[in-house]
Amino acid sequence: MHPGDDLRLIARFLEMMSAEAGAARNSLMAYQSDLRAASSLLSGRLHAAQAADLHHLAEQWADLAATSVARKSSALRRFYAFLAEEGHRPDDPSSALPRPSRGRPLPKTLSHADISALFAELERRRQAANPKPSDIRLHALVEILYGSGLRATEAVSLDVRAIVADRPFAILRGKGDKERLVPVSDRARAAVADWVNVRPAGSNWLFPSGRTHLSRVRLFQMIKDLAGAAGISPDRVSPHVLRHAFATHLLEGGADLRALQMLLGHADIATTEIYTHVDRQRLVDLVNSRHPLVDVRPRRS
Repeated sequence: MHPGDDLRLIARFLEMMSAEAGAARNSLMAYQSDLRAASSLLSGRLHAAQAADLHHLAEQWADLAATSVARKSSALRRFYAFLAEEGHRPDDPSSALPRPSRGRPLPKTLSHADISALFAELERRRQAANPKPSDIRLHALVEILYGSGLRATEAVSLDVRAIVADRPFAILRGKGDKERLVPVSDRARAAVADWVNVRPAGSNWLFPSGRTHLSRVRLFQMIKDLAGAAGISPDRVSPHVLRHAFATHLLEGGADLRALQMLLGHADIATTEIYTHVDRQRLVDLVNSRHPLVDVRPRRS
């Protein structure tokens, strides 16, 4: 092999991740970026790297955040496992890659009062003498994001027929091109129906914008503007935070973790388990208030 083989093998790896592992487009782009950057640092010899070469890579990553190093190491581990499995090299050197310790950050979320403030602002706009179509659209989007836990990309790319008045669920195609069924509340369906009545015609997207659908960037801007108007710091609110709030508040209400995994479209329940942090204090309070021995005073000896 020679240095030019790096790009060819990276391309084959990405094809495998797309076809067999069902990796999403954003994940594939991240893999490509990390692998090409590592290849450049090793002068095009990433495919043939040995332990010393990987230690050199780790030194180049010294100033990066632990999360970035973990992501890069993960991409290279998968790449070397692929090379070994496909017979492109006889060994897997990935044990030499760094494994930075990092605590998994808890997701940002919103209180019930925060959610009420957002919807109060949406209702104020909707009750205006001549409500703006953009406000009616935003109301529908927030009902969907918080009411069904959709990802931002899933929400903005909904087909115009995805949510209808007489069907309390929608079929989504999410990460890895996997389909899942999500419930759609009566409130959300009513908000979508209001939007459909004023929505521009001639597009297959539920939330059209020009020749395509509303962008994720524009959705982020709209949500942050709404937060500011509702008296909430815009830094605390985003479409993904609304998804976290959906999960958090369902767990607080007693939802089953497996059911929540299905609703969120998580491939691994370990991803869903991060939301259990919100229930810990409730469980402590439950034990302190409901345990049969809570009112039994210890005897003095």
